[in-house]
Amino acid sequence: MEWINYHHLLYFWVTAREGSITRASERLNLAQPTVSGQIQSLEKAIGEQLFLRQGRKLTMTETGRVVFGYADQIFTIGQELVDTLRNRPNPSLRRLKVGVSESLPKLVACSLLEGALAGDDPIHLTCREGDPEALLTELATFSVDLVLADAPIPPTVKVKAFSHLLGDSPVAIYGTEELIEKFGPDFPDSLDSAPMLLPTERSVVRQQLDAYFERMDIRPHIVAEFEDSAMMKSFGQRSAGLFPAPMFVSSEIKRQYGARAIGVVEGIREPIYAITIERRIKNPAVLEVTEYARNRLAELQAAALAG
Repeated sequence: MEWINYHHLLYFWVTAREGSITRASERLNLAQPTVSGQIQSLEKAIGEQLFLRQGRKLTMTETGRVVFGYADQIFTIGQELVDTLRNRPNPSLRRLKVGVSESLPKLVACSLLEGALAGDDPIHLTCREGDPEALLTELATFSVDLVLADAPIPPTVKVKAFSHLLGDSPVAIYGTEELIEKFGPDFPDSLDSAPMLLPTERSVVRQQLDAYFERMDIRPHIVAEFEDSAMMKSFGQRSAGLFPAPMFVSSEIKRQYGARAIGVVEGIREPIYAITIERRIKNPAVLEVTEYARNRLAELQAAALAG
């Protein structure tokens, strides 16, 4: 295949967005056989099937998702060109779709992405939270532009992408004043039998904490485990237990949850990675966000250590 008929690609794109030939034909003001035939011509040119029919629904194949990712960018940019030439203000001129790993603390993700919404030329931001492996699949099919995670790409995931370390932070144990008064003295020995709220075992920090507790012969009472770090902090706010978090969000944890650090866990750091399909980031929006995130991490860490 050396050339794509962009009319065929357009009909495929509209059909994928609408979810059926019927709705696509209504949107395009064309007969259903015409739309169906154009998609078949595109499949013949590509040499692979783009849709699978499941009852009355159309589901994209893996190849279909890849083609859709490119088509989405092509026609979105085309519309932006038309809007620009017409001198029509368009807040979506710069868009960025970010996948946020479910194990990454939400306070951290928010701090790193807030720069996208500031400035004279803000970015229209779309955030998706999910399992890291699922997000990497979305990255490979151009459904997201960037993935933020607390770990690099695992070797088991066969996705051609690149992990960029933005920075890391020491991890501290936080608690309300009620719990600090009881378990604060003699840290970290005081953590033995202390009520503890922890991330699930899939979390990098949890794995490091388990090794630390084993090494220090500390046996905390694990009250609950969470995939959602915000929920873990909400339980911590109610004095349900002590909880771990990176030091660079100490001020936000105190402000939002009324908890403060009782001690830093020696030897444990929470890394933050930006994962992209580019070895050297060229996408202007991705580059802007990652540079802001790297600088923001350094600033927050310096402030936390100074405090």
